[in-house]
Amino acid sequence: DLFRLQLTALISSCLRREPCTTCFTMALVVPEKDFQFILRVLNTNLDGRTKVPFSFTSIRGIGRRFAVLACKKADVDAQKRAGELKPEEIEKLLQVIQYPRQYKIPDWFLNRQRDIKDGSTSQLLVNQLDTSLREDYERMKKMRLHRGIRHFWGYKVRGQHTKSTGRGFRTQGVLSKK
Repeated sequence: DLFRLQLTALISSCLRREPCTTCFTMALVVPEKDFQFILRVLNTNLDGRTKVPFSFTSIRGIGRRFAVLACKKADVDAQKRAGELKPEEIEKLLQVIQYPRQYKIPDWFLNRQRDIKDGSTSQLLVNQLDTSLREDYERMKKMRLHRGIRHFWGYKVRGQHTKSTGRGFRTQGVLSKK
């Protein structure tokens, strides 16, 4: 009973935000041998200290929502840190990410819908994404589309104003004499 009284007094003082010497904050404590600070997945270094879905967003072609959905489909705890993952869990996540349609991820969730060449729908990652974007821009340039020409010139493509913004390293208007 004495322990129970001390515990309730401690909890009530913590809830009132009074300074006390017995309280402490919890930290992530994982044995060093099991924790990886850097994971190498799909030619990308992942930070092991961040949670799994947000760590996987550093891979090109994977956003936050897709990463969370992939964790759910692979039965991986999204609250885990990426460094705590076992090799089997990483393999399962990679299978879901590379073959999302086999795991019943809907087509509207994927980043390449109705491909120009074969009409397929897929999730493009890393090098495939870069290659397909480059091919799309080259096709638009070859067809002399307005969008392709703007990409070629390095101008804004989506109708933004260009008079005063987006100049990059070009001239900055009239320079005044000092």
